[in-house]
Amino acid sequence: MPRAPSSLQTELRQTRPFASLQDEAGVGLLRTADVVRRRVAKVIEPAGITLQQYNVLRILRGAGPEGLPTLEIGARLIEQTPGTTRLVDCLERQGMVARERGVEDRRVVRCRITQEGLRLLDRLDQPLRELSRSVVGGLSQAQLRTLIHLLELVRAG
Repeated sequence: MPRAPSSLQTELRQTRPFASLQDEAGVGLLRTADVVRRRVAKVIEPAGITLQQYNVLRILRGAGPEGLPTLEIGARLIEQTPGTTRLVDCLERQGMVARERGVEDRRVVRCRITQEGLRLLDRLDQPLRELSRSVVGGLSQAQLRTLIHLLELVRAG
């Protein structure tokens, strides 16, 4: 007897079943990431920055007043991109980030979040917390821990 279509199949209007549970899980992860990314973008983009720029600002806020070298920012990004310098350039033009060359090693460029960047993040914090609650707020603490663990396992490959 054929299995009823999964909710993902229905959502994607897919008429044939997935070839395997692994395929369905992989597509489900991609679809979920896209749904969450679009919802976050709706909160962030009206502030005049992209998701990747928000990520850079978030990283620099966490780094504190000492800031970080550009390469370290790139290593910490949620979505890896080869254009970290371009992201920082744009944020610097907007007055959100300041850069300075190292005194001991002129090749090292340290980036710091400015007061303007901190103010922008402060304005976004509450709407993003509310969004997080709407995305995963229906899960229990145990389910959240399980989800975090499962995502760790998937990232570990």
